[in-house]
Amino acid sequence: MFTIGDFAKHGRVSVRMLRHYDALGLLRPARVDPFTGYRSYEAGQLARLNRLVALKDLGFTLEQVGTILDERVGAEELRGMLRLRQAELESAMAAAAARLVQVEARLRTIESEGTMPGDDVVLKSLPPVRLAELAGIAASYGPEDIGPVIGPLYEELCRRFEEAGVAPDGPGLAYYEDAPGTEAGTAVLVHAGLPVASRVRAEDLGGGVRIVTLPAVERAATVVHRGSMDSVLPTAQALARWIDAHGHRSAGYARELALACPEDRDRWVTELQEPLAGTP
Repeated sequence: MFTIGDFAKHGRVSVRMLRHYDALGLLRPARVDPFTGYRSYEAGQLARLNRLVALKDLGFTLEQVGTILDERVGAEELRGMLRLRQAELESAMAAAAARLVQVEARLRTIESEGTMPGDDVVLKSLPPVRLAELAGIAASYGPEDIGPVIGPLYEELCRRFEEAGVAPDGPGLAYYEDAPGTEAGTAVLVHAGLPVASRVRAEDLGGGVRIVTLPAVERAATVVHRGSMDSVLPTAQALARWIDAHGHRSAGYARELALACPEDRDRWVTELQEPLAGTP
């Protein structure tokens, strides 16, 4: 089972929204601790969450969403609704394009329900890595909030490397933490990093750049995502289902190792690396 913060991460929604959905009876926790009141969720509840968010994005009121969910709308019927909304969004302002990608990602996640990545998920240890990084705050863990933060961070970091004549010592690695002073699962501290050799110092790359060493991770569940990170949701949730089904427990946000980043974002290759806690 997942804490409300972990479930919010895997569902790419905020903790506040999960509490709101609970209060309205749209998505009840699988378990509420009778002593602490802490909510716990199961991976199987991601299916209902995906439908809830997709229907809300279609413009249905939450009251209407509840009625539709209780009537168990099938994936094919929901697919038709989403395609209709997709056509409407394509004619809207350019600012709606990012939201369109998210609707498509939710659709692919719904279509893949009931499947497991199986051999696609690899359990392995992660070595320590020395990074030069820039960091920024995103409003949530959703791609629509992460993208506008991490993109400029990497652009600036790459510019610093080029000006300093420093070559990265490996592929880029992004990682995330709950922003200091905020509740888990709300604002996110985004770290955009590039590996560097031991001779490189922070001052070589200018103000704001930090040199950090990420510690080794004894066990991580990893899976490769192919395509833009705007469409990472199906891959990320497949990894979450695998972790839950195999009795593991996540120990933080997944790292993102950029294996290939050509100009065409649809050809990106990224390894999601989710640290695991304890033993299954």
